[in-house]
Amino acid sequence: MNHIECFSEARIFAKMHEITNLSPIKKGWSEDKKYCITKADGTKYLLRISPISRFETRKALFEMLERVAELKIPMCAPVEFGTLEDDEVYSLQSWIDGADLENVLLLLSESEQYALGFESGEILRKIHSIPAPKTQEDWVIRFNRKIDNKLSMYKECNLRFEGDDNVLAYIKENRYLLDNRLQCFQHGDYHIGNMMLENGNLKIIDFDRFDFGDPWEEFNRIVFSAKVSPHFATGQLHGYFEGEPPIEFFRLMTFYIASNTLSSLPWAIPFGQSEINTMMQQAQDVLEWFDNMKNPVPTWYLKNNNRKKESLL
Repeated sequence: MNHIECFSEARIFAKMHEITNLSPIKKGWSEDKKYCITKADGTKYLLRISPISRFETRKALFEMLERVAELKIPMCAPVEFGTLEDDEVYSLQSWIDGADLENVLLLLSESEQYALGFESGEILRKIHSIPAPKTQEDWVIRFNRKIDNKLSMYKECNLRFEGDDNVLAYIKENRYLLDNRLQCFQHGDYHIGNMMLENGNLKIIDFDRFDFGDPWEEFNRIVFSAKVSPHFATGQLHGYFEGEPPIEFFRLMTFYIASNTLSSLPWAIPFGQSEINTMMQQAQDVLEWFDNMKNPVPTWYLKNNNRKKESLL
């Protein structure tokens, strides 16, 4: 059956563009309807369709993607934005014909994993060059409010992980680290699950959770990358800092990871026991990596591997 005939929004879009094929994409947590479309000239694009109620947020995302693309970031570049009969909003982006990095990373050598991580750190540093709006609320005020909300959610969800007292204590004792932090544009979900490999080239996808805040908060998702490849995660830190990160960074990264560890459990509940189990295991990983929150430098960090990038040149 022709995919274009299967989806009403696709029929509307097909009237506006010369579309020869359209295939749905099921991966991801977004409420958007996503498709790989092919135009008459054979060019592929990523089509995302959202409820019209999200017009302003989707427009803001598209405009930010345009700013990011100006930095020559390897990504799904924004192409077109509009509405479909005033019922839905769509965005068209360039198509990446590659493999999900999380699925192929371990097929590569440790040196190659490190090199890709290093590159991802360099890319993230470029992304963070976009400043936050001057009207942005002070970070210390905003994030302390977020922490308070996360603490409340954790206490109310009736789920507990072993060792949570260590995480709670670390957060309580280190809130002062939030003082005087500069803010910038954030990808919002930066880890190997939102990266692809196309002909050996790293590509960054899914800026849906973009925000503005402390650039070092962006590393709260590095746990997903480190779980798969410590070499990639280590490379990312070296690429971002152009060498060894300062100890101040590790303390703040640990703080942000601790905060996320608490909020991950109430987040997982609506998605069922499988996700709850995943986040329970992640909490134990975090406690092991940081020696029950006594050492801000995680065990997955391979300090002596910082020359592997050079060996590939």
